[in-house]
Amino acid sequence: MEEVKVPSPGESITEVDIASWTVEDGDYVNIDDVIAEIDSDKATLELTAPASGTISIKAEEGDTVSVGDVVAAIDTSAEAPASAKASAGQPEAKSEETKEQEAPKAEEKTETKVAAAASDSSSHAKGHPSPVARKIMSENNISASQVNGSGRGGRITKQDVLNAMAGGLDGSAAQGWGGGREQRREKMSSLRRKVAERLVSVKNETAMLTTFNEIDMSFVMEVRSKYKEKFREHHDVNLGFMSFFTKAVTEALNNFPAVNAMIDGNEIVYHDYADIGIAVSSPKGLMVPVVRNAEQMSLAEIEADIKRLAVKARDGKISIDEMTGGTFTITNGGVFGSMMSTPIINPPQSAILGMHNIVERPIAVNGEVVIRPVMYVALSYDHRIIDGKESVSFLKQVKEMIENPNRIIFGGKDPEEILLGL
Repeated sequence: MEEVKVPSPGESITEVDIASWTVEDGDYVNIDDVIAEIDSDKATLELTAPASGTISIKAEEGDTVSVGDVVAAIDTSAEAPASAKASAGQPEAKSEETKEQEAPKAEEKTETKVAAAASDSSSHAKGHPSPVARKIMSENNISASQVNGSGRGGRITKQDVLNAMAGGLDGSAAQGWGGGREQRREKMSSLRRKVAERLVSVKNETAMLTTFNEIDMSFVMEVRSKYKEKFREHHDVNLGFMSFFTKAVTEALNNFPAVNAMIDGNEIVYHDYADIGIAVSSPKGLMVPVVRNAEQMSLAEIEADIKRLAVKARDGKISIDEMTGGTFTITNGGVFGSMMSTPIINPPQSAILGMHNIVERPIAVNGEVVIRPVMYVALSYDHRIIDGKESVSFLKQVKEMIENPNRIIFGGKDPEEILLGL
């Protein structure tokens, strides 16, 4: 019998949640098969089988378990079924007599599974959907009360939802303000609990202030419109606004190192590099993968790295190392329509830049009122190590570089200033 223990996802993580099992109790698994997904407070990881055999599951989906706990056991003495051998490249012919002998055993095993599920009907799994089933139900406006669960302990499986939909289930009034009085409770994931703890600690432990400015996006939009097709053909990646802001931020951080610093006890740690965290939305919630040494990257390299990290976050494949160690964060609420917000610092960093939506607004240019695409930006910062002058000057420099992209190339200065040695 081989025990399946919870591995350590990373330093300082002591417990995880069982997000979902990809196998059923009693299934035959091969070594290195993915048998479950586990959620830590930083990432979702896959749990693989340490040996081949019949699996016995000892922890339910949604359970919180400690690192090192036994969550399943694999009977390595069990013989692989014919289908498993065939898939492994070891086909085995069976006589009719053998098949007849195995048929009653299969029926007996099925009956045992059904009986076990019935005996667990009072467990917390009854009426609760699996993660995949929950996603389908949410997309189709279907409530748990409309689906009968056939999974372990009465859990609603993906197939249960699909069967209900195939039977003509009407989800138009299942959720929302349909006049019903239903409630539902869902356990907070490790990631959500950790985010909650960190947000509260930031508000309690930092002297956080926010400064605002507005940016005329006309010039960047013109550059992007003029070169986006050629940029895509040449670099095989789209040209977005995030790369311009990332590059502008790295140049400004070089001139205002305190914004790129953090507090460690009674010391201030300054960084001679810019590891920029880019907040991205994922099915698991907000994640902040880090673009390493962004100060050395071109716009194309920044866009490619952001795309790579965003895809991994969306697919739940991002690692803990890819989300730790950032020195500054950029978040873009504008993609969701936000006009203005005060972003919360991502500890232990000392500042975060918030981008917002671009809206045509009347502004004064050379004494005349003109209509320009304008973005409001916000810089939240820890006033313990960043003074008001530094924060305002930092954001002003980001604004100037976005409004005049040539400044990005010349370290925040105009080409004429470089020429004149100013």
